Amino acid sequence: MESTRVDRWLWAVRLTKTRNDAAAACRGGHVRVNDRPAKPATTVVAGDEVRVRVAGNTRLVEVVRVIQKRVGAPDAATCYLDRTPKPPPEALVPVARRDRGAGRPTKRDRRVLDRFRQS
Repeated sequence: MESTRVDRWLWAVRLTKTRNDAAAACRGGHVRVNDRPAKPATTVVAGDEVRVRVAGNTRLVEVVRVIQKRVGAPDAATCYLDRTPKPPPEALVPVARRDRGAGRPTKRDRRVLDRFRQS
């Protein structure tokens, strides 16, 4: 097997839950193969770089092995190299939040928030 469809490969290596989800991601413009927008029928070969956005997360993977049938998770993990950059560290500064439905802040609340923001 030298090549396969990108929607089939995404499903086979378990990056998407169903093949229909993979095809929908392709049609929605959330899949790129070698920095080109990919349709579901776009072929992938070993060495290709696939960028897929699923469930709000963007994954950048390199195709190591092409498979067409869905395999177990340990075997699927050997079919690609995950090159997704690590997310930036979360801000260490606490964020001031009010309870939903608490209404407009009082003058005292605003003063406390201003002191909090200045420090």
